Amino acid sequence: MNEKPAIYQGFPYGAVYFRKTNPPAADWERDYAVAREDGFTSFRHWFMWAGIEVAPGEFEWDDYDRQLDLAAWNGLTTIIAEHVTIAPEWLFLTYPDSRYERRDGSKIDSQMQVSSSIGGTPGLCLDNDDVRAAAGRFLTELVTRYRNHPGTGGYDVWNETNIDPDVCYCPATQAHFREWLRKRYGDDVSILRTRWGRYYSAWEQVQAPRTLGLYGQSIDWLLFRRDRAHELLRWRVQLIRSLDQDHPITAHGVAGTLGFGIEKGIDDWMAAAEVDSFGFTFVASRRSDRRWKQALAVELVRSASDGKPFWHSEMQAGPLWLQPQVVGRPLDDGRVSTPDDIRYWNLMSMAGGVNGIYHLRWRPLIDGPLFQAFGAYDLDGSRTDRSRQVSAIARWAAETEQQQLWAARAAPAPLSLLFVPESQAYGLIARHSRKPYERAISGAWRALYDLSVVADLRKLHQLAGTEVAYLPCPTLLPDEWARALIEWVRAGGTLISEATPAWFNDHAHAATRRPGAGLDELFGATEFDVEFTPEILDDVQFRSGGHRAYGGEIRQRLTPTTGVPTGWYDDGSVAVVDHEFGAGRTRLIGTMPGTGYSTHQDSGTRGFYQSVLDWAGVRPQARAHDDRLVTRLHVGDAADFLWVINSSREDVESMVELFGERSFNKEMRVLWGSSDQLELSETDTTRVRIPARDGLVIRIGR
Repeated sequence: MNEKPAIYQGFPYGAVYFRKTNPPAADWERDYAVAREDGFTSFRHWFMWAGIEVAPGEFEWDDYDRQLDLAAWNGLTTIIAEHVTIAPEWLFLTYPDSRYERRDGSKIDSQMQVSSSIGGTPGLCLDNDDVRAAAGRFLTELVTRYRNHPGTGGYDVWNETNIDPDVCYCPATQAHFREWLRKRYGDDVSILRTRWGRYYSAWEQVQAPRTLGLYGQSIDWLLFRRDRAHELLRWRVQLIRSLDQDHPITAHGVAGTLGFGIEKGIDDWMAAAEVDSFGFTFVASRRSDRRWKQALAVELVRSASDGKPFWHSEMQAGPLWLQPQVVGRPLDDGRVSTPDDIRYWNLMSMAGGVNGIYHLRWRPLIDGPLFQAFGAYDLDGSRTDRSRQVSAIARWAAETEQQQLWAARAAPAPLSLLFVPESQAYGLIARHSRKPYERAISGAWRALYDLSVVADLRKLHQLAGTEVAYLPCPTLLPDEWARALIEWVRAGGTLISEATPAWFNDHAHAATRRPGAGLDELFGATEFDVEFTPEILDDVQFRSGGHRAYGGEIRQRLTPTTGVPTGWYDDGSVAVVDHEFGAGRTRLIGTMPGTGYSTHQDSGTRGFYQSVLDWAGVRPQARAHDDRLVTRLHVGDAADFLWVINSSREDVESMVELFGERSFNKEMRVLWGSSDQLELSETDTTRVRIPARDGLVIRIGR
């Protein structure tokens, strides 16, 4: 593509509109006109295989043709969201052996799709050649029909990029698993004797484990499921690209890598690598309205996109009723969506650097359990106070004055958290829970965020791009990671690690000298003793940096060798060791302070994290003195931009401080908000006044 596709110009603002059963056809023309008037630039529609190829080779396109025609007439672009995971009813009967197989051996028949009220979910297993070929024929028909249509803007593939943790164990998937193992280990099946403890004599004997335990076979199965899911993403992308080289291809997940990742085959880095842009679903009704959760979702996908455009692909603008995620929660915790909430959620994602926002409904569904959910407009398509707020944001985003703002990017993070999929797998196979890893990594990120440091998240291939790194919950660590960390620190990196690094390798073998994989030399310490007693360690504490902090999950007492003790448990044993190694340095913490902060959110653990930042020489880029405000700095070619967001439901007045060489100046201008909310200043501090659930966007000249 020689010029920037229309979908990437400015700040795309849209919503999901057509899902076959809704909205009614009589409203389409009016709805498109309203969307145009209200500042929307795009609609995304679900092109569901089940609702289009109603019999083999018999396609019903009329409804979708009308959508693209209306888009073209109203100056909107269309994102074509393929849904081969919603398969035709006849396909289930044609290929019954290709139904997904659960670990208990049962098969999954056609189910209703709760977000569209149409049958065909979860589709059939694409590991089966016949099913994949049929899906490929449908995608070919889809792309060739619309690739030259003036209403087409791009494609969205593999909705929410995750798989059911209970599937698939069908013969075709088993065959792909064996192929994956041979690529990983070679053709000699006897390698699985040492890797798995399985004494096979032929590859045909190898079967996927149907229960998970602390064994190499479980790790391999989890990694295979993730890899195979992304191979099928690549298959979709390559097929579409072979037919249409002019329109971009996007995908979006659920920003779930740090929680559900290895369990549900989620890896935002792997998915983002396959497409032109990547996005995420985040709705407060399902994930809570706590500000750090939305901020972490945005930063995760920004980090995983690695410089590519990224989108908040599904944001709520309406209520959610009766679903298990909301039952028992307060009304204002995402269960309803007020105009103030919608404004705040938009500003939070924009402050994180998203390049576009889509709402997951333009108007709500009228069928199924998600009735009236999420939409800004009413059930009949009429405007509401919520839609008027959405329209105000869409119109503001499209103004010429904001184009420099959208060209800027979130300032580089001074510190990165390292995501290790195999470390995440440890919790699932040893503790049968995703919580151990999720609490450690999200708790550490949250502690830093509460100190106004917005950390990146990185995988191994991005390690060289950071100077300071934090390694959470590394109990199971591949040798490849250990070697890379040793060389990175030797070259000048600063590494902070939580307890028991490389206690197990990626085949679940325990190290005889710990830390394992040579990391004892890196950290200048060895293990004196260890307690794997997570259920009684929620209140374990240690002293370091002048603070008394909580840990959790594991208590490892350390013996310094060439390192220096800098933290102690209450019994006087060593909890923290600092060490200089090559041109770099390390800090090893004998418990999981990320888990401790996740549990307690206390000032002592937060103070410990501040002492870690001081030791590592890390400072925030901007900070509000009132912790109800959050800040985010964006860097542009001609100017920088400061976002200040009030997450509370009260008006807040506070000083805001810039760090480094930046300062406020006479050239600063308010882009969102009003000039009377900002005191003019030519120093590194200024006073701001932010209404409840609102923000201030300031252009800072240079």
